Amino acid sequence: MTQNVRIGLIGTGRIGQVHAASIADTKGAELTWVCDVFVEGAEKVAAEFGGKVTADPAEVFASGEVDVVVIASPTNTHVELINAAIDAGVHALCEKPIDLDITRVDGLREKASSAKTQIALGFNRRFDPQFEEIQNRVAAGEIGTLEQLTIISRDPAPAPQAYIAVSGGIFRDMTIHDFDMARYFVPNIVEVTAVGANSFSDYIKEEGDFDSVVVTLRGENNELVNIINSRHSSYGYDQRLEAFGSDGMLYAQNVGPTTVQKYSAIESEARKPYLDFFLERYAVAYRRELAVFLDGIREGKTTNPTFEDGRAALVLADAAIESARTGKTV
Repeated sequence: MTQNVRIGLIGTGRIGQVHAASIADTKGAELTWVCDVFVEGAEKVAAEFGGKVTADPAEVFASGEVDVVVIASPTNTHVELINAAIDAGVHALCEKPIDLDITRVDGLREKASSAKTQIALGFNRRFDPQFEEIQNRVAAGEIGTLEQLTIISRDPAPAPQAYIAVSGGIFRDMTIHDFDMARYFVPNIVEVTAVGANSFSDYIKEEGDFDSVVVTLRGENNELVNIINSRHSSYGYDQRLEAFGSDGMLYAQNVGPTTVQKYSAIESEARKPYLDFFLERYAVAYRRELAVFLDGIREGKTTNPTFEDGRAALVLADAAIESARTGKTV
């Protein structure tokens, strides 16, 4: 491998543009190829961040000019592109989920497990400094035995109906991040109970999906994980985490644009609204995710969430769908 890790970016939509900026900001990384079937998007990204342009991923893999591909294309392309990366001997960082269909994921599972290259899943929240600190301190025994974990994730506003229709539903699209976060703390989940509701969005209901869900997971050592999701939040992007143990509690509050508070006759501890967009809230996490992945490649060790982690999160999502539809614990 050359001194700079040569990276091909596949997909230049919103999340692809985030990855392009992360590559540009990461020392030792070089964007050499940009690929999108809508080639105008690839051309725009390449004009800002560099790299050759193509509409065909096969050209990226055949070029011999990439050590890594970042897969930020639509979900239904992920399995095919991971497979192509393995065949080309190229490392891959793929956005979640691997696929919406667990059978397609399992069809690639054996090949992925024996690959000589690294396959990482884009669960960037593990690299958020607040959540990572709590996980490290829990693992170090600071709060004794972990008994309860609470994860709150509420979006500022729901995605458009066209997106909801192809998203795979709230559990596979949104809660899947929280399933991975749950496994970050409690790796072995044995039981899933989920409840979904249609509280405010008619078009989400029309698509057969929920706009609000609550999930309870049980770990093999009787740890309880509570996940609270909503597709809207009037006060901004709500991202909180609480770890409760036998000797104490660790808690991560929401992130705002400033720590300044106002006190007056009509309000106390008044602050600016929370950050209103996931790209702002997790900007540092996206950059750390890439940097850690590249360091792991250089050092020959796996440090990012793996293909198996991606599969496990999808298994939990499917179990939550079954539970919410049937009213039974899975």
